[in-house]
Amino acid sequence: MSLAISTKTPVELPALPFAETALEPVISANTLSFHHGKHHKAYVDKTLSLIAGTELEGKTLEEIVLAAYKEGKTALFNNAAQVWNHNFYWKSLAPVGAMDLPGEAAALIIDNFESVEAFKKLFTEAAVSQFGSGWAWLVWDGSKLSIDKTGNALLPWVEGKKPVLTVDVWEHAYYLDYQNRRPAYVEAVLDKLVNWEFMLENIKG
Repeated sequence: MSLAISTKTPVELPALPFAETALEPVISANTLSFHHGKHHKAYVDKTLSLIAGTELEGKTLEEIVLAAYKEGKTALFNNAAQVWNHNFYWKSLAPVGAMDLPGEAAALIIDNFESVEAFKKLFTEAAVSQFGSGWAWLVWDGSKLSIDKTGNALLPWVEGKKPVLTVDVWEHAYYLDYQNRRPAYVEAVLDKLVNWEFMLENIKG
């Protein structure tokens, strides 16, 4: 699996796929404004400044992330990977009340985790146990689902894993709304905001 070859994302700040108020009360418009408009934008701006005048200028985001990872360009990798991670995170979310768990997604989860409740418990445990900043991921290996977690900007596909869903557990993702209650944030996202259709698209794609 090589996501970097099959995906061609420009280095730019995408518009949110929903209104800033669409995730309330789970995630407030205030949090989204800072998270997307400040944090995500800062990663985009820094990535563009780091590649300016280099052989990576004009390359896709995936090409930049992979090159920085392989070449040990830490600052560039951290910023470019965070752009990609946030792009993926916004697509992993759906407005409150807009998405029921489809039967196909439920069947996959039950096949791999025995029940939807068990999946949510294991995913929350992974997200909460990620020390410091990072991400919790649902990944697909072509035949089964598993849960992964990464620190800081690290993302699964540079290590050959295919992400199909993610939850951001950097403090800026939840602190304005939940303070230090990371478990409450993760549980609320899993219960009310998951874009299950996006998960299925990634599994089939």
